[in-house]
Amino acid sequence: MADSDDDAFITITGLKKTFRSSGRQFEVLRNVNLAIGRGDIFGVVGFSGAGKSTLIRCINRLEEPDEGKIKIGGTEVTNLTKDALGRYRQKIGVIFQQFNLLDSRTVAENVSFPLEIAGMKRAGISGRVREILELVDLSGKADFYPGQLSGGQKQRVGIARALANNPDILLSDEATSALDPQTTLSVLDLLKDINVKLKLTIILITHELNVIRYICKNMAVLEDGQIVEDGPVKNIFNSPKSDTARLFMKIDAGFANFGWEGGGGI
Repeated sequence: MADSDDDAFITITGLKKTFRSSGRQFEVLRNVNLAIGRGDIFGVVGFSGAGKSTLIRCINRLEEPDEGKIKIGGTEVTNLTKDALGRYRQKIGVIFQQFNLLDSRTVAENVSFPLEIAGMKRAGISGRVREILELVDLSGKADFYPGQLSGGQKQRVGIARALANNPDILLSDEATSALDPQTTLSVLDLLKDINVKLKLTIILITHELNVIRYICKNMAVLEDGQIVEDGPVKNIFNSPKSDTARLFMKIDAGFANFGWEGGGGI
């Protein structure tokens, strides 16, 4: 969390999003306000249906907000034209729970895909792909296909692809939920390393408290489409004020009592 909106790299103000289905309206995001500092690893936690993924999709405007403003580095994202939006999206990397890799393309070809879309010349693509694969420790897997990789390796390819265009922001939507505990830890360590080396701002959506505890500096709690609590991770863990945060802590403590540390396994 930024000390103030003036210090924030990402500012979300009055964000609202409503979906319509079968003649009914469902308010998914309700007056969401957040300020996130440059270089932060910011976690957003909430139960299923809280609006976490919709929030992510509004930040990169895959979903159009009904109301509100999103500013990133001084650019008001919610006012961008279609052409400007395409250029803006190149500066936002996204990693997903289910990897979303192209099975018919090799690891190197998956990573090169966003560079091809951006119009980079072939010679530049080759060098950039080698650089990124080295960063995510997959240099020896360039010619492998996704079907030949473990889950953790697939997620590393997803991270490499998200980094291809030198983004300023990395959005992680439940990126470790499909991984075993040991692999989760290695992926989180990679994200920490990337955050330091590339000075990336990371927004991490999750329902796993152990992931938040291990990697995030600041966090927000999303409940029924609203931010009900935000601040430094240690403050919320030590003294949760919202019903959702308290329930998360109770569940977390219950798992610990059974000798299981939850989904992240950390």
